[in-house]
Amino acid sequence: MVHAYVQLTITNPDSFAAYREKAGAALARHGAQVVQSSRDLSAIEGTPDLSEVGVILSFKDADTARAWINDPSLAETHQLRRDAGTCNITLLG
Repeated sequence: MVHAYVQLTITNPDSFAAYREKAGAALARHGAQVVQSSRDLSAIEGTPDLSEVGVILSFKDADTARAWINDPSLAETHQLRRDAGTCNITLLG
């Protein structure tokens, strides 16, 4: 199992709302799950640039995570997330 850390800073709430409607099905298509999602982020060491929303996703393996992000049938869904603001996704593993 591997995890991905998603950092979102929302500048377009409408696009983010549209993304949230589709995100669960897009993740399920690749067997992924949301482990944790929060808008209450705080640093416990160092001075990282904290995003507005933090999400931990779990995937079976790194190839599955890459298949999710590169799935052409999910391009519209991923674009909604990108249009919502700044998004960084880091694969942990």
